[in-house]
Amino acid sequence: MLILIAGPYRSGTGDDPQKMAENLQRLEAPSYALFKAGHVPMIGEWVALPVWHAAGGETIGDALHEEIFYPVAHRLLELCEGVLRLPGASKGADNDVRIARERGIPVWHRLEDVPGCAPA
Repeated sequence: MLILIAGPYRSGTGDDPQKMAENLQRLEAPSYALFKAGHVPMIGEWVALPVWHAAGGETIGDALHEEIFYPVAHRLLELCEGVLRLPGASKGADNDVRIARERGIPVWHRLEDVPGCAPA
C-alpha cells in the first residue's frame, strides 16, 4: 500500500528550520519499517518542499507555502491506501486524518497496527 505518514512538521516550531528538520526526521522514522513490510511510505513534505522551491518559495508560511503544502497532502490522499498518524499536535495531519476517514481510507496511530508491521 501507499501509506501517507502524517504528523507535525511545522506545528510547534515557530518556523525554526532546525525544529522543522527534526520533525521531518520523526516523520521519516517509520518509513523503513513500512517499506520492509511491502508498503511505499509517503510524506507530503517530500513532494511539497521541492515543488515549493521550484515555484520560488523563500519563507515558510509565505503565499506559495500556503498554496502548495496542504494541497499536496490532499492530492496524495487521492492515491494513498492508508494513513499512519504519528503523535503530536498538527492541524495539517488532523486534516489528513479527517479526509482519509471521509474517503474510507484506513488510519492507524501505531506502526504495529499497519498490516505487515506487527512486532515479531
